[in-house]
Amino acid sequence: MNDPQRILIVDDNEANRDILETRLKVHGYELLQAADGEEALAAVQRDHPDLILLDVMMPKLDGVEVCRRIKGDATLPFTPIILVTSKSDTRDVIAGLDAGADEYLTKPVDQAALVARVKSVLRVKALHDQVQAQAADLAAWNRTLEQRVAEQLGEIERVGRLKRFLSPQVAELVVSSGDDRMLESHRRDVTVVFCDLRGFTAFSETAEPEEVM
Repeated sequence: MNDPQRILIVDDNEANRDILETRLKVHGYELLQAADGEEALAAVQRDHPDLILLDVMMPKLDGVEVCRRIKGDATLPFTPIILVTSKSDTRDVIAGLDAGADEYLTKPVDQAALVARVKSVLRVKALHDQVQAQAADLAAWNRTLEQRVAEQLGEIERVGRLKRFLSPQVAELVVSSGDDRMLESHRRDVTVVFCDLRGFTAFSETAEPEEVM
């Protein structure tokens, strides 16, 4: 959802576009215009509006075909469309809704009905975007969780293999360090000192433990 919410007004009649823009401008929306179906498709790709007010009877591409193309483009985000037309026949309404339109307004457009429909459809858009964002966050969390589980399982397997040859403490130290180079063959200079106390054995056999310590 854009901030402010972005509405694209599509009508081949400039006066009609200006009327709709005047009625909606006071509500703080960002308003864009397109004069025909081809301009509308280009504007949708370029500007990603949050709502489209779409006339039906236009040259080049009529509104129903524009609606069908927008709704059929999987690369576009969900964009609600309100068809605004003087065609009020039931068959025309059904054709528009079948093409993917979310609402239908007939001309001349009532001011209160226009504002109410726009607000209602934009609420649907906001909720849809919120659900999409939550789904994306959940998918990312699942991928992270799967990666962590795989890493932990790999670590457990490595510890299990190392414990066959090393003490548990050393095996866990090797795995936790993340560095297997300590297991590579290597030589070090080592000094060993052995000390003995003369008579210690006889003394320890007769003395109390506290004295020995």
